Amino acid sequence: MNMQAEIDSLAILIRDLRKHKNLTLGELAKRIDRSVGFLSQVERGLSRPTVADLTAISEALGVPTTYFYAPERPRARQWVTRPSDRRTLYYAGGITDVLASPTIAGGFSMLESHLAPGATSGDGHLNDSSEQGGFVLEGELTVWLDGDAEPVTLHANDSFQLPPHAQFRYANRTDQATRVLWVFN
Repeated sequence: MNMQAEIDSLAILIRDLRKHKNLTLGELAKRIDRSVGFLSQVERGLSRPTVADLTAISEALGVPTTYFYAPERPRARQWVTRPSDRRTLYYAGGITDVLASPTIAGGFSMLESHLAPGATSGDGHLNDSSEQGGFVLEGELTVWLDGDAEPVTLHANDSFQLPPHAQFRYANRTDQATRVLWVFN
């Protein structure tokens, strides 16, 4: 699937879930502290949400962020995924997430995040209900954890683990690409 098709698919999932939950654009926009215009553009595939935006949308709609990955395609072995089987989400801010898990119905999910130079999860802190962690495959990842005075910069082969509802944001503050394997429960 190409990037625009993936963006359109995400837009439809957000809109349909919002309508299923009987929320207006205004009600959802208020819950995620964004404008109705921005949310309308996201639902029409004209704008991409940041990681923080999609996390806020998923929390406001009562679903895990992994809900927004397309239904799985049939595979010969359900416990294996190949690159051509994977769903990709393209965020604003220079971040691309690839669902590496064979299923999102298990006890945990894995994402491979690609952060372009200067990429950021957004200005706001994420507040995801799942416990999560990551392993930096290449490059550098800077993480701001609410309550810590200074951010932490992780390098290739460094890892981290955050409790549920940790308030954090992250970025690649270098001029080189960064890849991170995220694990969510």
